[in-house]
Amino acid sequence: MPTIAGPGSSPFAGRGKTVRAENAVEIQSDAPSTPRKRILRSNAAQQAGQISPNPSPNSCSPMKLKSPRRRLTDSPNRFRERFWFNLCIDMEQLSMVKEAMHVSTAPSTVVCREYEQKRILEFCKQCVKQEKAGSLYVCGCPGTGKSLSMEKVKENLTHWTKEERFPPLDVLTINCTSLTSTSEIFSKILGHNQARKKTSSPTSPLKHLQRSYSQKLQSPDVKMMLVIVDELDYLITRDQAVLHDLFMLTTYPFSRCILIGIANAIDLADRFLPKLQSLNCKPMVVTFRAYSKDQIIMIIQQRLGVLPYRVFQPQTLELCARKVAAASGDMRKALCVCRSAIEMLEAELRESTYGLDLPSVEGGFSDKRTGASCKNWIKQANNIVRVDHMALALSKAYRSPTVEIIQSLPQHQQIILCSIVKLFRGPKKDTTVGELNKFYTDICKSTLIPPAGIMELSSMCRVLADQGLLKLGQSREDKLRRVTLKVDEADISFALQGVRFFRNCLQ
Repeated sequence: MPTIAGPGSSPFAGRGKTVRAENAVEIQSDAPSTPRKRILRSNAAQQAGQISPNPSPNSCSPMKLKSPRRRLTDSPNRFRERFWFNLCIDMEQLSMVKEAMHVSTAPSTVVCREYEQKRILEFCKQCVKQEKAGSLYVCGCPGTGKSLSMEKVKENLTHWTKEERFPPLDVLTINCTSLTSTSEIFSKILGHNQARKKTSSPTSPLKHLQRSYSQKLQSPDVKMMLVIVDELDYLITRDQAVLHDLFMLTTYPFSRCILIGIANAIDLADRFLPKLQSLNCKPMVVTFRAYSKDQIIMIIQQRLGVLPYRVFQPQTLELCARKVAAASGDMRKALCVCRSAIEMLEAELRESTYGLDLPSVEGGFSDKRTGASCKNWIKQANNIVRVDHMALALSKAYRSPTVEIIQSLPQHQQIILCSIVKLFRGPKKDTTVGELNKFYTDICKSTLIPPAGIMELSSMCRVLADQGLLKLGQSREDKLRRVTLKVDEADISFALQGVRFFRNCLQ
């Protein structure tokens, strides 16, 4: 009986497989019009291991892009790796920015001080050309670039002497804060001037220098000496004899000393220059003015220009520059404020990291708060220093000691100060301990805080008076003693505004 041929019993089945295997290219070229569902591969490619013999149907179909939410749900491990990778990159970038904004990091060029550097450099060049001693006085407020500019002048002067084929200068830099006594500076100059020659003279170092600068040089190979004295304010004595003797060393006929003094006090020149002028040794004066807002922004941008990414919003730098320029113009203060703002951003990134529960990512963000925190972190992954960061850093940098004292007081003493502020809002600026006790008791009862008695209140007022916040008058009875404020009411309001209880009381 004839059998029904099945799908695998065709005599052409094996031949068809061989034809497909050997002539895959012909099949592709002969039937371009029929859509092919899968790609034909040769047996040789399968044996070589390049292509899997049983390709999955999904590998041949076109790839469908998934939404970010589905990709995040389907691959939690990949998200976790990317999360920590981005966080490490952010922390590394912020560390590099903090290093660039550090006070000890010297920039390649000192901007906004080109005029002052040019004057100092020209003065030194004239002294070297004429082989003549001279003195120069550099003054300015702290953080105005005096010491940094002198380092650049010293480098430029060294390069200039090499190019012009002048003998190299013998440079000595002295920081007066390291001196044990004011007269020790002459010992340092003498020891550097005669490093190879030991002298056992009983005379003082000052007398020895004066005598050597008064005699004609026996050797023509003696180098000119550049003495840079930083923190010259520490040499101020009652009669200013050390300062006068120091600058007088440049007036001797055979002196080859170029003296540059650097001080923070601007009025120091007015105090000791008249006497130096009468002694015919008045130094040249170069004043470093406080930095302006535009100069502070330019210096910060120059430090940040070496980095390939942006960290500060433009408004934050302007806010910092305006505040620092209005207060002191101290560039070191501006750099410290910027570093403090960066540290606040670092703390914010860490808090967002701790608030994100990574193991719940595998469950597809079943927790709404976890999903919201993750979305917020992804949204703020490329965050930079904002205005609120800079404002908080400025408030910490310029916080007065009075505010810190008030914030560290116990609660009841803070309530007393809050009561005084409310009591003194009118034209009345003093009160008695008894009247203050009524206001203090009302505030405590309104918030269900047990008030202290009048004797305890009087003792707390004495503590506040000892700390310089209040002034207590004299009286036989404590409740009749007059109480007045010795600090500004705005400082008390600013110190207590961070607590909701006091903020509501002061409104």
